[in-house]
This record gives sequence, structure tokens and C-alpha cells, in this order.
Amino acid sequence: QVHVVESGGGLVQAGGSLRLSCESSGLNSDDYAMAWFRQTPGKEREGVACISRSNTVTYYADSAKGRFTISRDNAKNTLYLQMNSLKPEDTGIYYCAARSAFTGNWRIRETYDYWGQGTQVTVSS
Repeated sequence: QVHVVESGGGLVQAGGSLRLSCESSGLNSDDYAMAWFRQTPGKEREGVACISRSNTVTYYADSAKGRFTISRDNAKNTLYLQMNSLKPEDTGIYYCAARSAFTGNWRIRETYDYWGQGTQVTVSS
């Protein structure tokens, strides 16, 4: 059985940093691309960043470029999202997702096989 669990969310002031973690079990990390999505009130869940199986290719939403860094440690089955220079508009629930598909737009939620339960990030102004 596959489990995906996020952690590291919390309350931070604008300009601050947080590091999210996502631990997975029951799957071989080498076989899955991993991504972070977030959902803010009144909006659909949107892709924030994605990293390839081999840890060689990364993708970012425009809103995350230059501030967020996605990384992974396949030996630990753990995905990370380092978030710096946080803004109030980064507030939301952050979800970790895994997909085995080789192709397809990384932003499309339906291409992912497994999801975590989410972790809340709140950025105060």
C-alpha cells in the first residue's frame, strides 16, 4: 500500500522561509516523477514544481521561479520544497504527488497516481 505524507508547513511572516518534506512508502521512488501542488481558497489546485525520476530535470510555475527549489533523495524516498522569500499569496495547502507517466504536462493533476493529504502553509503580511 502506498502512503505519501507531507510535513513542514506552518505560519511564517512574509519574506521568511519554509522547507516542506514529503515521505513516500510502498513505491519505488526511482519509478516516479514527483511534484508539489498547492490549493488556495477559491482556486483550483495548481502545480508549483516538478522533478524527474532521475533528479536531473525540474519544472517550476512562474510564481515559484527564483524563490522555490524542488529536490529529492530517492534513497530516503523523500521529496523536498525549499521556499524562500515567501509572500502572502503563497498561502495554501501544499500537496505532494507522484506519477509514473513519462509524458504529459506536469501541471495536469489527473496524470498523478498518488497524493498526500496536504500541509498548510500560511504567510502573514
